[in-house]
Amino acid sequence: MQLARRLAAESLGTFWLVLGGCGSAVLAAGFPGLGIGFHGVALAFGLTVLTMAFAIGHISGCHLNPAVTLGLCTAGRFPKGEVLPYWLAQVAGACIAAGVLYLIASGKPGFDVGGVAANGYADLSPGKYTIVAALVCEIVMTFVFLMVILGATDGRAPAGFAPIAIGLCLTLIHLISIPVTNTSVNPARSTSQALFAGGEYVMQLWLFWLAPLIGAALAGLAYPALFEQKR
Repeated sequence: MQLARRLAAESLGTFWLVLGGCGSAVLAAGFPGLGIGFHGVALAFGLTVLTMAFAIGHISGCHLNPAVTLGLCTAGRFPKGEVLPYWLAQVAGACIAAGVLYLIASGKPGFDVGGVAANGYADLSPGKYTIVAALVCEIVMTFVFLMVILGATDGRAPAGFAPIAIGLCLTLIHLISIPVTNTSVNPARSTSQALFAGGEYVMQLWLFWLAPLIGAALAGLAYPALFEQKR
C-alpha cells in the first residue's frame, strides 16, 4: 500500500510536469502578442518541479523522471527493486498529461499536431543540431541535473531549499538546451510527446532514453565518489 501511494504521487507529479512544461510550449510559447517564448517554457518546467517537490517530495521523493530514479539508485539512495515501478508510473503520468494536452490544444481551429513539444535531433532539432551534439547535450545536462539533485538533498545541505535549487537548475538546463534538442533530460516526458507527434519523433526516441540514463548513472557514481563523506 505504501508503494502504491508513492507510485500514485509519481504519476501525479509527472502529469503536472508534462502538462505544465509541455503545455506552456504548445499553448503559450508562440501565442500572438502574448507568447511567453522559450524563456517562459524554461521557467514553466522549473516551476512544475519546484511546486511538486514541495507537494509530493515527502511522499515519493518527487523524481518525476526515470533518469532521476536511476541516478538516485546508482548513488545508493533508492532501492533497485522499485526502479521499474517508478518508471512505469512516471511514463503513465506523462502520457495521460500528453493526452489531456492534446485534447485542449486540438480545441483550437486549424490545430496541427506537428511535433507538439517533442524532442529531436538533426532535422527535428529546433536549431538543426547533429545527433552527436544532441547526445552530448542530453548526457551532460542530465549529469549536471543529477549532481544538483544529489547535492541539494545531501544531509549536509541546508534543509528545505532543495526544491528551489532543483527547479532553478531545470530552468537553466532548458535555457541552454531548448535550441539543441527541445530539452529532454527526462525519458518519460520525451515518450509522452513522441507518441502524439509520431513518425520520426518515435524513431528518434531511443536517444532521449539512452542519453539521460547515461548522464544520470554517471552522476550517481560520481557524486558519492567525489563528495559524500566516508562513514
